[in-house]
Amino acid sequence: MKKKILSSMLALMLVMCCFLTACGPAQADPTDSGDTGNETQSSSDTALKLEYADGTVLRMATGYNNSKTGLFFDPEVAGEGITLADGNTYKSGDLKPTWVEVQNVLNITFENKYQGNSASNEFKYWVEQLDQVDMVSGTASQLSENGVAGKLVNIAEYLDYMPNFKAYLDENPIVRLSITGDTTTGAIYFSPYFDGVNDIERMPLMRTDWVEKLLNGEGEFTAEKSANLKSAVYEPYMPTSGKVEIEVVKADGSAVETINKDYDAAGNIVQTMNDALAAGTVTGVQAVNMLRTYIDEAYDGYYGTDRADLFIGQNAAWDADELVALLRCVVANAQTLNGTDTVQGLFSREDDNNQRRVDMFRFTGTLFGVRGLESRQDYLYVGTDGKLHDARQEEETYVALERMNAMAEEGLISSSFIKTEDTDTKTMLANDAGFMHYDYNQTQTVYNETELNQDGDTGEKYMAVMVPVARWNDGTEKYMRFTESWRSVKTDGWGISLAGVGDDTNKLNAALALIDYAYSPEGQILMSYGPDAFIKTNADGSYVTFNFNGTEMPVIADATYEELWEKASGNYTNYARQYLGSTLSFVKSQAFEYQCTHEVGKEGAGYISTAIGLGTIKHPELAVTENSWYTSVPTVLPNTKEENNMLASYPELQSSGKFSQSKDGENLFVNIITGGYSGDGTSNRSETVNTVSSTWNGSAYLSLKQDAWDRLLDYYEELSK
Repeated sequence: MKKKILSSMLALMLVMCCFLTACGPAQADPTDSGDTGNETQSSSDTALKLEYADGTVLRMATGYNNSKTGLFFDPEVAGEGITLADGNTYKSGDLKPTWVEVQNVLNITFENKYQGNSASNEFKYWVEQLDQVDMVSGTASQLSENGVAGKLVNIAEYLDYMPNFKAYLDENPIVRLSITGDTTTGAIYFSPYFDGVNDIERMPLMRTDWVEKLLNGEGEFTAEKSANLKSAVYEPYMPTSGKVEIEVVKADGSAVETINKDYDAAGNIVQTMNDALAAGTVTGVQAVNMLRTYIDEAYDGYYGTDRADLFIGQNAAWDADELVALLRCVVANAQTLNGTDTVQGLFSREDDNNQRRVDMFRFTGTLFGVRGLESRQDYLYVGTDGKLHDARQEEETYVALERMNAMAEEGLISSSFIKTEDTDTKTMLANDAGFMHYDYNQTQTVYNETELNQDGDTGEKYMAVMVPVARWNDGTEKYMRFTESWRSVKTDGWGISLAGVGDDTNKLNAALALIDYAYSPEGQILMSYGPDAFIKTNADGSYVTFNFNGTEMPVIADATYEELWEKASGNYTNYARQYLGSTLSFVKSQAFEYQCTHEVGKEGAGYISTAIGLGTIKHPELAVTENSWYTSVPTVLPNTKEENNMLASYPELQSSGKFSQSKDGENLFVNIITGGYSGDGTSNRSETVNTVSSTWNGSAYLSLKQDAWDRLLDYYEELSK
């Protein structure tokens, strides 16, 4: 029995579908299959239908990033056979539960063509033999570029046959702009993937129990053993005098209040420590007491003896300088924190994986108020002037990276990050070896393996903390919290091969029907949760639900929850992709993931969610905003084939070039953090900016992107009429 979907968001989409009217397609009539056919589920009697023969075969070169995360089970996951929470046993080569359900609902048949690559490499494998597949994974830029070249189906021509997908695009204009490949025709060449939408993505994560040990309590901090601080390299970012007003959420989360950072009363903590270091030795104990005194004076006793709340509370107000002071205290007090001689400050999830190492420069942008370092496309952002800017060509980017390099020189960033040794988060946390990194809340807080006791001195408490205060220039240049890590269209998607479907209307319609179904209310639940057998239900067959961000969403079955921990150690994403076959593309709701989040993870994320709701954490908007600085840059811009050819001729700026974010790539920003400037043309700040802009064709790159952005805005204006 079809379950009741209580999500108001999804219900709204369903209602909208009822009012869609039909108009003819630009290409062959999708209703003309020539066979007794199937048709998409639609709530409208007037909506056009996508008809195709039952059992139509779709050859799927689709998956997520490796052979374990495709539509079909691979030997590594299934082994000799694996029984899941739905009671069924699956073998290698079998469809995963989500895709069994899609087959049953749509009466189509899937054939596995997936090579088990990343989206980029999967498309590269098939691009010269697209007649062998019907749907293919690729990056958004690859799919748009090859769509413009005539290799992929223009999905936009069939939107009136796709009421669910059309309704989603109508409700989310920046999504429509992000996937528009040609502003002349309004062409769309791929179905977008959302790993959650319109929500924060990465967060600062911190051993909050350590912060409490160092900062809370009456009197002075004492310890039997501490190390000396290293010579100061980092210089103050925040003011050294005057007052700065900061909006914070009240400690109880009920409202917003304004507090002051009073530098006249307390000085700047980094400057205070630097002056002390210039005069002589500073021990870890002395550093902690300097920081305690600073918090008391700068905030006029606002935090009381719970000084750690400056960093970890709902009413946190920390900034980059205060974090540097805290990191100095952490690395110098290893004996107090973990009973060893060494503790690492900032680290990345996998210090030998460039795909994770780049999180360090993403965090740099958050710390020092620099846009473009967590852009949805390359390093682009929209400025207050309405124009595109490239962080790689902005001097302020390199100033911020130099500050991070100063932190590295002081030993505040993990030695394994600097030396690229093989270390991961689990090792850091399980061994009490690391203090803080910038990453996804659910996947990282599952490493809280043991709970704190009542005295707060056993086990780890690793959780998200508030986004820092920084000086952001949204046209007014003010101290506030802002995150560029905002969920929108991801950089991967699925396209329909024009040569693959050819003149076979059955194949074309079945592929279109798959995309449309994935955006239906039922499809969105399926693509996040898997089939109903993995969801908790009431006696009448309806879903058991809970309130998630103001919407009622399904609760996962108890057996699913147990299996997730048994098979994936609590990592929802790995479980969903490897075992259920969900969250491979289309829309991934965070509601399932939230249920699998460690209680400690929920606590920190809850603080951030409250702050976002009350407006003290600002973010890009998935719309064309009045102040263009807040407009989220589209994931793809509609450059022409000729323009894409020009862009491809700038190798240093390509995804495999000097600013790569791929696993085996190399990134200049990361290199500056770890070792400073070096190399021909990049030996200092001004030389590097000039090299990127001139020698590496950054100016020409930005001009081509700007042309596409201008066309997209013109198209949006026409679309909005």
